[in-house]
Amino acid sequence: MSLYPRRYRPPAAADAPVPPVPPSGREERGSVVEAVLYRDGLRVSAPDSLAETYRRLHEYPDGMAWIGLHRPTEAELLSLAAEFDLHELAVEDALEAHQRPKLERYGDTLFVVLRAARYLDAQEEVDFGELHVFVGKDFLITVRHGAAPDLSAVRHRMEGTPELLALGPEAVLYAILDTVVDGYAPVVAGVQIDIDEIETEVFGNDPAVSRRIYELAREMVEFQRATRPLVGMLHGLMAGFAKYGTHEELQRYLRDVADHVTHISERVDGFRQALADILTVNATLVTQQQNAEMRALAEAGFEQNEEIKKISSWAAILFAPTLVGTVYGMNFDHMPELHWVGGYPFAVALMAVVCVSLYVVFKRRDWL
Repeated sequence: MSLYPRRYRPPAAADAPVPPVPPSGREERGSVVEAVLYRDGLRVSAPDSLAETYRRLHEYPDGMAWIGLHRPTEAELLSLAAEFDLHELAVEDALEAHQRPKLERYGDTLFVVLRAARYLDAQEEVDFGELHVFVGKDFLITVRHGAAPDLSAVRHRMEGTPELLALGPEAVLYAILDTVVDGYAPVVAGVQIDIDEIETEVFGNDPAVSRRIYELAREMVEFQRATRPLVGMLHGLMAGFAKYGTHEELQRYLRDVADHVTHISERVDGFRQALADILTVNATLVTQQQNAEMRALAEAGFEQNEEIKKISSWAAILFAPTLVGTVYGMNFDHMPELHWVGGYPFAVALMAVVCVSLYVVFKRRDWL
């Protein structure tokens, strides 16, 4: 049983106005990745253009169109909006991108914004993509901005289970949600490895670890913004099970996705807390290392000062006899005590007294 009651659309008359589309469907392939019509879970047509997709969908009132786009043009989104009565605010969001994950209802159309993520091993960083999904009574439109997620795998998976695809657009929405959430698991594993490596680097005194901690913490903020809103979004979908008559099988699948999202969100919260703790520990270790270096410099300076004191003291002691000897070594004929018999012993004694006096003074001051 479908989440939305299906509407009957009669075949288009020959003179009926056709929504504006680019003149050539082949030219659209730059942004229209694939447009396929399904009936009872089976592929019945793969039109080459949006205009052809509209015409074929009119021919199958009980069919479903699944249109995938990658960075579409404004003309393409306006064409889809005119055909499927998409709300202008949702179309504006899909065109501009850079939206936070959300779920909104515009009449019979459900608009979902998802943030997919993938872990790049070579760069050891997380790459985020953005996906906008329009879910209507007989259509599902995906607008992808970025490399993730791989919706071709979702399409192959759904086409391989026609009994699930036959449940309608909401089944495809479940598959997309499941793929996006499953894509978080490798990211979580990669981030866990990064955190383990960072802990080793922190205690190994790696000078570049602070920058790595900051960059990973910033990615975790982005990851948290991608995962946390999904918990509320899925609970909102589950709250509408009875109102919209969601198939029991889809209810079980969506509950499973909700459980996975909750687990991922808790892991991401734990990563943020762990990185905050590691950053604090790293700052403490850096401070301790700086204090140790400053203490070592201070001790070295103190030892250097002690050596300078000793050198200066001995220089002063040696300077005293040099001064006396210099005075008495002057070659003047008229000089006091020049021909004094006791002059030499007096000079030597004076040198000794001065040297001993300086030695005693410096020793008392611990300079020697």
